[in-house]
Amino acid sequence: MEKRVAKVNISAAGGTAAKGAKTCKVTLPTSWLDELGISEHQRELELSFDGRQITLARRLTGTEFATERAKQEHDVRVLRFFDRDTLCTTIYADFTEETLTVENHAADPVKTAFGNNALPNWTDFKTFLEERCVPRQRAGLRKYLEELGVDQYDPIAIIKKTAGRMAEDNQWLSMEIIK
Repeated sequence: MEKRVAKVNISAAGGTAAKGAKTCKVTLPTSWLDELGISEHQRELELSFDGRQITLARRLTGTEFATERAKQEHDVRVLRFFDRDTLCTTIYADFTEETLTVENHAADPVKTAFGNNALPNWTDFKTFLEERCVPRQRAGLRKYLEELGVDQYDPIAIIKKTAGRMAEDNQWLSMEIIK
């Protein structure tokens, strides 16, 4: 592992930033970015912070994420979220590690699966799935599940039967298992 010492460039933020706001930047070695696959065309990084350490990683495309996880024999599924016939969001979900990556195809966050949240976590994903199903507290839920042919309240099983369609909107889901 190569290590280097870098200084953080701290300067006053411009534009519409609050009074006293600062911008912080670090210059990274080009050779490291080249090795990560960062270029002028693929510039997205995922930043993680655990309270002590910052980690930078190239953001994988959904296809890269799914392929990498499928090679590890994980349960990987691709969910496509539509508004009518328009694909709005593609969700690549690793059910083994309970991680996901998301690609939004619609500019309007109202049409996307997670709104302005570009890096949803597994809890956000489970909440989204439940929002595309009949509520858990619904009266007559047992009868509804029986009519669907579903043994228990399982959002994935329900979505397989209903495509996540709700009466109040035109949005729906398709699901594919990656092998």
